[in-house]
Amino acid sequence: MRLTTFSDYTLRVLMFLAVERDRLATIPEIAAAYGISENHLMKVVHQLARAGVIASVRGKGGGIRLLKEPSAIRLGEIVRASEGNSAIVECLGEEHSGCRIVPACRLAPILVKAFDALYQTLDEYTLADLVGQPQRLSQMRQLLALA
Repeated sequence: MRLTTFSDYTLRVLMFLAVERDRLATIPEIAAAYGISENHLMKVVHQLARAGVIASVRGKGGGIRLLKEPSAIRLGEIVRASEGNSAIVECLGEEHSGCRIVPACRLAPILVKAFDALYQTLDEYTLADLVGQPQRLSQMRQLLALA
């Protein structure tokens, strides 16, 4: 199992905002801190704003910030939203599967159970758990910016 880059960037944005709670952050600033594309982050930020997790302030002096406390943001909820509703495997999709062994296959229920376990584990943690040492995260970003 592997999370998409979109989910990875989503979690990084949220971690950045959780550490920088006292001010608005910008997409270029976050992109520079992590060395990732601003274009990718714009899509991530748009999705997070539509989901009501962050607020976006336009104009000069604008930026983004968390709308909820980090302790109220469940990782499972965030990853589910960023991963979307696509089927784990073809035979679990809404469209007819071309798989010829579906009637005898035992793989699909095993994969469903595995993904359920992944999300159940993620549901046990919040954004606050990821940023338990905000000063250390901030220092790491500053050191990386100097490199």
